[in-house]
Order: sequence, then structure tokens, then C-alpha cells
Amino acid sequence: MPVALVVTTSPRLPGLLGPAGWRAVAAGGVLAAVPGAAATAAALRAEGFAVIDVPDLAAAAALPGDVVCLVPVGEEPGGAPVVAGTPEPAGVRLLDVVTVMDRLRSPGGCPWDAEQTHASLRGYLLEEAHEAYDAIVDDDAAAMREELGDVLLQVVFHARVAAEGGPDRRFDVDDVAGDLVDKLVRRHPHVFGDAGPRDVAQVEAGWDEIKKAEKQRRSPTEGVSRSQPAASWGAALVRRAGRAGLPTPAPAELTTASPEELGERLLAVVAAATARGWDVEDALREAVRRYAGELDAEAAARSSD
Repeated sequence: MPVALVVTTSPRLPGLLGPAGWRAVAAGGVLAAVPGAAATAAALRAEGFAVIDVPDLAAAAALPGDVVCLVPVGEEPGGAPVVAGTPEPAGVRLLDVVTVMDRLRSPGGCPWDAEQTHASLRGYLLEEAHEAYDAIVDDDAAAMREELGDVLLQVVFHARVAAEGGPDRRFDVDDVAGDLVDKLVRRHPHVFGDAGPRDVAQVEAGWDEIKKAEKQRRSPTEGVSRSQPAASWGAALVRRAGRAGLPTPAPAELTTASPEELGERLLAVVAAATARGWDVEDALREAVRRYAGELDAEAAARSSD
């Protein structure tokens, strides 16, 4: 007779069934499982359920009695009633990323992936971040999707490398995710705590205060990447110094009327400097480095008062 009921299961979450799934498998019918549902079948057997392995739905239909067949999500057949036995939450495909990375780094996997280290991978992290940035600037949704995936790969790759490290350096992708969740909850007391509603300015001020308490930083230069482009580095220091009440460089007079005009003016400065044989990035980086030193000195002086 035809299969009485099809119950979808998740290969990523073996053994996990929702209420509807449990009602279906516990109803007393004959339980069968196609190969893609083998993990859930094994979990049910461990709890005392009798589950018959079948090669496909047609073989399940040939069994006597009312058959409840377990199938993987995405392979629901037409005709038989379907119960969503394991509703998959958003983000479940991230488990597949971790599984694939584990396979690549394990014996019998990819020799190139197996020999990578944090040091050998660090350049790829910057490269992929720049490519994702370009996709966002271009407002190219397809490219964003791909490039953000490449950035995600770098995160999972580094976490997998770290999982093989020594006891004092070891962490894994769950540690990375757990720290991130804890940080987001801690820094949003207006959402997860009792701080009450806040506007954007109050959120930013609160975020800075929480970070200050967490990091115990002595100067606004601490925690700002020095490897980023000099303009971004300088802008970050100016913002932080302003919020901390520390001196900022005297602003030049802007005669341009728009960011586009400013960009053209800056490009003209680059052209003029290049004509003289000067490297604009190096020149600005040196100026930002001096400013960072001044901020450190001022912050140290204030802390000693």
C-alpha cells in the first residue's frame, strides 16, 4: 500500500525531532528510513524504536501495514502526506561549512588545506575582505553573496586550525561563535537587558562605555588596526580621540561641496605627490603614526594626574 506518512528529518541535526515528528514516529505504524535519514534512524533505534532501512520510497511502500517513512529534508515525494519532523532553523547550513572544513583538514582530505597555518592564511583574510568590500561598493548582490562566503571560509578555516593548537592556544568555531554571542548580548543592554529604549547616539555612547570597561584600554589607539589603510587608521583615531576628549588635528578648510569633489581633490593631491616621487600612503601613515604617539602620551599624562 502507499506510504501513509512521510516525515522529513535533518542530516545536519540527527536525532532531533519536533513535536509533530515525535507524534508521527510514536503513532505505532511501521517505521522505515531511506539512506538520507540514516542518522535519525540510528538515533531512534538507540531509543528502542524499530526502524527498517529501505533504499527508496517505493521499497517503503511495499512493506505491510501503515508505513511512516523518514526522508531527508528536500526529498519530500509527491502524493504522500508530509510532516515536517525536523524544522531546520535559520543558519543551519553553517553546520555544513564546519563539516566540510573538518573533512578538508582531516587525514585523507586536501593536502593543501591540511598544511595551512594562521600565518599562511592571514593574507587571504585581507584579500577576501577587500573583495567583499568591493562587492558592497558595487552594490552587486551576487558578488556580495559569494565574497561574504569567502570571508566566512577564512573564519571557519582559522577556527579549525586553532582547534588543533596547543592547550594554551586552542579554541574552535563554537568558542568563536560563543564569544561573539556573549559580546553582542553584553553590548546591547537596551535589547537584552533592562537599560530601556535608546536612540542611535545613546547606543553608540553606551557601546563605547561597555567596550572601555571590558578592554581596560589606557589610550584610544589601543585596539585600532595599524595595518589598515592610513586614511582609515587616521579617521578611526580622530573619532576615538574626539569621544575621549583628547586633542584632534586642526581640520583643514574644505572648499569642496560634496564627497565626490573631495575625492577629486584628493586624487589631484595624489597625482601631484606622485609627480614629485612621494608616496602619499607612506606620508599619511607617518603623520598618523606621530598622531598616535601624541594620543598615547596625552592619555598617559591624564591617567597619572
